[in-house]
Amino acid sequence: MPDAMVAARASEATNGTAQQVDVAVVGAGFAGLYLLHRLSKAGFTTVALEEAGDVGGTWYWNRYPGARCDIQTIDYSYTFDPELERAWQWSEKYATQPEILRYLGFVADRYDLRRHIRFDTKVTAATWDESTERWLLTTDNGAAVSCRYYIMATGCLSAPKPPEIDGVKEFKGDVYFTSRWPHEGVNLAGKRVAVIGTGSSGIQSIPSIAEQAAHLTVFQRTPNFALPAHNGPRPADRLAMLEGDCAGYREQARWSLTGVPYPQQTVVSWQLSDAERRERFEQAWAAGDLVHILTQLWADQGVDVDGNALVGDLIREKIRAVVKDPDTAEALTPHDHPFGAKRPCLDTNYYATYNRPNVTLVNLRQEPIKEITASGITTDTRSFDLDVIVFATGFDAMTGAIKAVHPITGRHGKSLSDVWAQGPQTYLGLTVAEFPNLFMITGPGSPSVLSNMAVSIEQHIDWVVDRLIALREAGFTTIEATETAQAGWTRHMVDCSMVTLHRLANTWYTGANVPGKARGVMPYTGGVGPYRSICNEIVSRGMLGFRLTGPKVAEQCNDGEVVRLQPDVRLVLGMLADMNLPPIEQLGAQGARDFLDEFNKGRPAGRPIGEIVDGTLPGNDSPLPYRLYRPATPGPHPIVVYFHGGGWVLGDEQSDDPFCRDMCRRSGMIFVSVGYRHAPWHRFPTAAEDGFAATRWIAEHAAELGGTGPVLVAGWSAGGNIAAVTCQLARDRGGPEIAGQLLLTPVTDCTFDRPSYVDNATGYFVTRSLMYWFWDLYCSPGDRTDPRVSPLRGKLEGLPPAFVVTCEFDPLRDEGMAYAEALAAAGVPVEQLNARGHFHCSFTMVDVIITGVSGRVRMAEALRRFAGLGDERVVPIAVAAE
Repeated sequence: MPDAMVAARASEATNGTAQQVDVAVVGAGFAGLYLLHRLSKAGFTTVALEEAGDVGGTWYWNRYPGARCDIQTIDYSYTFDPELERAWQWSEKYATQPEILRYLGFVADRYDLRRHIRFDTKVTAATWDESTERWLLTTDNGAAVSCRYYIMATGCLSAPKPPEIDGVKEFKGDVYFTSRWPHEGVNLAGKRVAVIGTGSSGIQSIPSIAEQAAHLTVFQRTPNFALPAHNGPRPADRLAMLEGDCAGYREQARWSLTGVPYPQQTVVSWQLSDAERRERFEQAWAAGDLVHILTQLWADQGVDVDGNALVGDLIREKIRAVVKDPDTAEALTPHDHPFGAKRPCLDTNYYATYNRPNVTLVNLRQEPIKEITASGITTDTRSFDLDVIVFATGFDAMTGAIKAVHPITGRHGKSLSDVWAQGPQTYLGLTVAEFPNLFMITGPGSPSVLSNMAVSIEQHIDWVVDRLIALREAGFTTIEATETAQAGWTRHMVDCSMVTLHRLANTWYTGANVPGKARGVMPYTGGVGPYRSICNEIVSRGMLGFRLTGPKVAEQCNDGEVVRLQPDVRLVLGMLADMNLPPIEQLGAQGARDFLDEFNKGRPAGRPIGEIVDGTLPGNDSPLPYRLYRPATPGPHPIVVYFHGGGWVLGDEQSDDPFCRDMCRRSGMIFVSVGYRHAPWHRFPTAAEDGFAATRWIAEHAAELGGTGPVLVAGWSAGGNIAAVTCQLARDRGGPEIAGQLLLTPVTDCTFDRPSYVDNATGYFVTRSLMYWFWDLYCSPGDRTDPRVSPLRGKLEGLPPAFVVTCEFDPLRDEGMAYAEALAAAGVPVEQLNARGHFHCSFTMVDVIITGVSGRVRMAEALRRFAGLGDERVVPIAVAAE
């Protein structure tokens, strides 16, 4: 909007031409209605602007045959008022569109919300006026609106995606869109019908249309996974849970990962037999519950390609068992994306519909549509005469409905469409920097479509309205996200997306269904409960990441990033904090060892590999136990001598078992984990001398162990210290030859005044006081400058190439980085991995810290280079999970 027009509109608002309210809401669906209820109860004057003729939002428009919700209606409901829950009883497990629309009308009437809504009114532009600190909304019907706060409750799936096929206007028959189905219904009896698209609306409508049409032709570009809904009465078990403790049930939902109260699964796929996996799957298939089958089979199904493929294969079996024609079954079977990476669909007789004689499937991957003609559709190989074409082509999801209000102009004349040209950037999915007092409900950057939307909507609205109340009470009139906070949230969004498999699919989650739209995972993949805790943390930290201003109060801006840890690291540290474990150093040496042994008993077993062999080897002056991990590939293999962590006090040859298994698989190399002797029973230099003696013996007996070539060394923490020292001793004592060294968050020096010891002194499991304790048990102050315990103080020239890993939130970070820099200065080939958002234990917590996968891949690649094997990745499937 030109500046002159902005000034004119602002003048109109001042003169009373525009409707004056505290808060303007766009949309009257699930979100808009609850907003009106909360805002009016809080004493704000408000208006909702709704393009439709009545309440309902998405459920007002989506009236196609077979339209239902895909979250059980027990869960897909408002929870803010127990009396409302008692007053409305759903008739089915998955309610139809008419029933959901009646429910929303019931809510609007119960709380007298229609009086706040201007129906048949579309917002055509929204402009922030710097001088009045208000938004001006222009509409296509009636007066403009001047408001202090502008809240978009426009929905994630409410902006239809236009067809992308030539000739639509030439077609002489009837054209319908599932997203804008006629309210009076459509009679398809005796008609030749085409449905284009097999997403959720297509999969729901196709069986119903097939029952009516003389012939139905389905044009499918990409097959999707569909699961039977087994619709019927509300399930007795979940109904009993709800009625037995409604408040507890709802609270569990609010803190769950999906907004539905299912427990977090802990068993991983490789811990189960084929029979056990199939039994779990069959139970989930029979349950007809999308959230159940997405989360309750095994813990790695949504984060690991291997674990996910097991689910996909079982579903493909089901498709082939139902669809009689093998070619049709194959065309309907997804192979191009992990299960759950696109939104799976709930169906009623979808696959069986293709057994009907009046249904034809056209695989657009094999014969794409050439054009739509006056009489029908022509592909590369044939023509179809049609009476009706139904476009089930979906939505411009997440951002489409927001950007449909155009322009949205913030500070300095910036347009939201321009700001989002390369993809949406938000803070929490709620706000956008330089767009003050603008809020989005379930916007891009929030859990939204990856959650039970009812739960996410209520959480968003409660948070926003509570903030508006707090602003009013404190005298603030504007609230705006900072650039720093928004950039941090964008990084956190990317980090979260690396945990799941959503990034591996072309889907509306990523904008891939809209030509020219910037790609990226738009919903927050970190989970509903974690997101809620982050929002609460922002408040408890003084509105971190927001700038607050008011005419009679001092500006408040507590700038910063709310989440700097990787998402899974944050969860793990939170779980450890909730366990309220005693500080390890208070247990005494033996007590700490006993505690760690007991703690490790509950750890999931590592992944299967070729072979595991336990043995002993002659150490420096005492036999040492070892555990050998052999790859499944034919040998001989290079050998990596591995030293476990534990501050020279804790652990043994088995304590880093998952890590050794993982590295064995990824590198294709033998790992020999050595159980060196521990302090305080064996103080310095016992661990260092044991490490060197073990390496020398393994090198001399490599052939007997199935190995070949020079050995490599690797170690984590104190084990990284032993590996680094071993390289120096091998150089100075005439061998053995060591081809390379992997040092994972190593101890390299006895100096405690580096910044990382100060910044990360507490809160990250390995603390400064714990490191003091380890040093005191292992080494007297007079010996601590000896290179056999502080390798940074030794001679570094002539050492083997190194790969050094450090973590951002680790007291040992700076000394690890210093060692890498000193190696490089000494002419040693060295590569560093400085792991942002990780802590000391990240990379050894295999299959718990999923964001560590890419780092372990890089470690395996480095080991292979050191051994002269090149960069080929031995476990290519795992690479996709980086």
